[in-house]
Amino acid sequence: MKKTISIVLSAALALSLLSGCGGETPAGAANGSRPTGEDSPQGEDQSTVQGTAAELGSLASFSAGTLDGGTFTQDDVAAKDVTVVNFWALSCGPCIAELPDLAELEQALPDSVQLITVCLDAIGNEEIAGDTLAEAGFAGVTLISGDGDLASLAGNLMYTPTTIFADSEGNLVGDPIIGGQRDLSGTYLEAINQVLTAGGKDEISLEA
Repeated sequence: MKKTISIVLSAALALSLLSGCGGETPAGAANGSRPTGEDSPQGEDQSTVQGTAAELGSLASFSAGTLDGGTFTQDDVAAKDVTVVNFWALSCGPCIAELPDLAELEQALPDSVQLITVCLDAIGNEEIAGDTLAEAGFAGVTLISGDGDLASLAGNLMYTPTTIFADSEGNLVGDPIIGGQRDLSGTYLEAINQVLTAGGKDEISLEA
């Protein structure tokens, strides 16, 4: 059954999930949303289950708070050819299971491509989120609050984990990737190269 993710912007501009996916939820955390452990929702095509990238929105104008107390905006997106954004939750088992693969990919990417995450239930659970990411080896940027296009985009999501791909102007390219992937690096590399070629740039390789 589909679980709709809604974003509530509090005074702190916190992102939170309003519907559950099952499993134990950390104290104070909102529930996550993930229907199955397969590569995509069962019986549904991922390009139509929650809309194409263009239908989800963009990352052209926003400001977000990071887990380490910093700020991340559209200027940081503009500084890279591609920004990969993975939306996840502490209460989502498949999200946490794929974090080591995300960490490995993030470290292998060239400087022109960045991979960041958005933890949708980290507000009030910052220490748990930090420990979870550290255990997975993820050293990249993680957003925990946000406004503008980021909040609108997150409000249009229906599942976690969901990953989207943005060009330097904040336009989303290709279909969102929903659910854990058996070959995460290969699947994401294909999507990254789709963004690059659409912008007239050379494809990349993860080979050393």
